[in-house]
Amino acid sequence: MTDRRLSNSTRQALPASVAIPGYDRDSVVPGIVHLGVGAFHRAHQAAYVDDCLAAGETDWGIVGVSLRSADTRDALGPQDGLYTLAVRSSDGESLRVVGSILSMLVAPQDPGAVLAALTDPRTRIVTLTITEKAYLRAAGGELDKTHPDIVHDLANPQIPRTAQGFLAESLARRRAAGSHPFTVLCCDNLPANGATLHRLLVEFAALRNSDLARHIADEVAFPSSMVDRIVPATTDADRARISGQLGVEDAWPVMTEPFCQWVIEDDFPAGRPAWEKFGVTMVGDVGPFEDMKLRLLNGSHSAIAYLGLLSGYETVDRAFADPAIRQFVDGLWAEAIPTLPKDAGLDTADYTAQLAKRYSNTALAHRTAQIANDGSQKLPQRIVASAMERLSAGAPPAYLMLVVAAWIAACEARGEALPEHHFTDPLDAALAALDTRHLSAKETATAVFDLAGFAKGGAERLTLIDLAAAHLERLRQGGVAAAFAALGIGNEKP
Repeated sequence: MTDRRLSNSTRQALPASVAIPGYDRDSVVPGIVHLGVGAFHRAHQAAYVDDCLAAGETDWGIVGVSLRSADTRDALGPQDGLYTLAVRSSDGESLRVVGSILSMLVAPQDPGAVLAALTDPRTRIVTLTITEKAYLRAAGGELDKTHPDIVHDLANPQIPRTAQGFLAESLARRRAAGSHPFTVLCCDNLPANGATLHRLLVEFAALRNSDLARHIADEVAFPSSMVDRIVPATTDADRARISGQLGVEDAWPVMTEPFCQWVIEDDFPAGRPAWEKFGVTMVGDVGPFEDMKLRLLNGSHSAIAYLGLLSGYETVDRAFADPAIRQFVDGLWAEAIPTLPKDAGLDTADYTAQLAKRYSNTALAHRTAQIANDGSQKLPQRIVASAMERLSAGAPPAYLMLVVAAWIAACEARGEALPEHHFTDPLDAALAALDTRHLSAKETATAVFDLAGFAKGGAERLTLIDLAAAHLERLRQGGVAAAFAALGIGNEKP
């Protein structure tokens, strides 16, 4: 390992096999502020913007903002924002240095600097990948007005902590200064993510000022989008391997797969990059694409994660290679596909075939524990919504509800068959309290549905609880093999 770092001054000396930004980074000006600069953003949106910069659209550089940790800023700061994107498949790996992130800010350390970036008239788009739980929704989907950070931001609008706080305050300042509002582009796995964030921000703003709420409701664009790319967590071995290939140290390269998809509703009053030139699909309604991704990809990913953890598999490819899990995923897709729009032109056969190929990628080593995080926030849109629609149509959601039961069982297994903090969930404290009560499967399922707000207010709720409870009892008594046997699935290992 060399003591030199990847940077503007060292990038020209990289091996010829490594793609580097071919544009003058000094000529790029910021046009996008991104909240939540994690690995996914750097493998997805930042790479698309990098393509646009290389094509001469130099007014769309990214100011990255972390709402929590300084880790990404500390890693990329000495590298002038540069990092390596390693695209890995079972056939090999290609390396690309991405240069679209111009600077990094850490909100807890300097909220004023973040507000300054958001109010800069050059900022025309604000994108977000902050994960589902950071939207601070109550069990019914509305804004959690009692959350300590929401309470703080309402009392201290000049020093916000939340995405809602930063967006509302910066939009208020732009309005007062006579600047046009930026477009807010949510890239998280929320149903109708643009409309959802719009509603939450209007709810938040109304607690501050009714005029601000009306301004955001009427004047600010919130197009929905659908994003798709598998991005495993970077390991120390990845860092060492990539740095060795570069000949300089990259403190935080990003691993990803060849597949990449971004579907966006084309509503950008302040302008946007020409993303469509580089593979982005611009549409009038992202809903059908979003539903297909949430229910077929994200839903099966959660299934593979929880069933894989309970079966002792550390990575997706190893779990998916188990014939029983593979058969289960096919059954899950068969239940979810009929809940998708029939007239949207979706090719579910091709999509699931691509998913099967992606899950079989042995080079990614996508950890099941990484996917397992935050199940209480993810399962409503990935699994429960499909189950409710299927049940209301008179068809049983047996496979779908096994995923919910597997999540509960995997949570219960932490500290026993699984390490204590193997994955986390916002409801961990409440779930741990349930464990101490030694409830029956039915009592546990009912309590978890209440805690997570699953199927809240739905006529199907009691039936879904019964199905989840039956699966949970089988998982408790006989493990995954017993749960699969009840579905007619064998559990032979390859």
